[in-house]
Amino acid sequence: MRPALPSLTESLGRWEHALMAGDADTYSGQVASRWTRVGGRRVHVRVSTHPVPPEALTVVLVHGLVVSSRYMVPTLLRLAPTCRVLAPDLPGFGRSDPPSRPPESMSGLADAMAEWMEAAGLERAVFLGNSLGCQTLADFAARYPERTVGLVLQGPTMDAEARSVHQQVWRWLSNSQRERSAQMPLLVHDYWEAGLRRFLDSFRMALKDRIEDKLPRVQAPTLVVRGARDPIVPQRWAERVTALLPRGRLAVIPGGTHTLNFAAPLELVRVVEPFLRELQAGAERTPHA
Repeated sequence: MRPALPSLTESLGRWEHALMAGDADTYSGQVASRWTRVGGRRVHVRVSTHPVPPEALTVVLVHGLVVSSRYMVPTLLRLAPTCRVLAPDLPGFGRSDPPSRPPESMSGLADAMAEWMEAAGLERAVFLGNSLGCQTLADFAARYPERTVGLVLQGPTMDAEARSVHQQVWRWLSNSQRERSAQMPLLVHDYWEAGLRRFLDSFRMALKDRIEDKLPRVQAPTLVVRGARDPIVPQRWAERVTALLPRGRLAVIPGGTHTLNFAAPLELVRVVEPFLRELQAGAERTPHA
């Protein structure tokens, strides 16, 4: 399997180049790589280079289980004309350096994100996460409310009534049949880079995490977004997540799957943009927001 990796990486590089050029010529050159030193280690961040006014919201995209921010690029491109968008690779994923010790809970990932924000000089932001990224954000927002302007939880895991390896693997396999085929090279590449041990440790950590205990402590306005064809996040669970949030609301995208950020970025951004406008209006009315 290892001898085939260079050709896979080369193919992925060509795919990512085409993706970064966008599905329209106007997106060409609007994604760049940046690096931030955090405690002696490098954190890789994909950033939008589209010019935006100084008062534009900053939106941070948070990736899911074992993958990198690469699959967040379609959403980044859609948000770039109106927001300052950053998509970090969490420590040990994508191009970021691994931590000295792998996190044992979602709090470890949330703390790593707070440390990156501090090093990058980023005081507050709106956060949009997918899948496991939602678990990271729930922990982050509950413990770092001063840094959280608002949240978008797209496909939040883990369903409390399906917290087992068997149920989650079955749901993941069911969903994989519905996602865009172009996503598979990204997943294979990111899983390969992370390694089996990292994958298993992260999966166990995600299963143990009780996001339902943290959601009531999230005070920021939160939009929950579900794809109507997402078997990993059934409607019942999406409604429960929303009900647990003090300031939550739910949007369902017809025909959508689990990774709307990659498979249906236009539809995702269409439901997110009104929410962002509300947050922007609130920030303009609040001193030092």
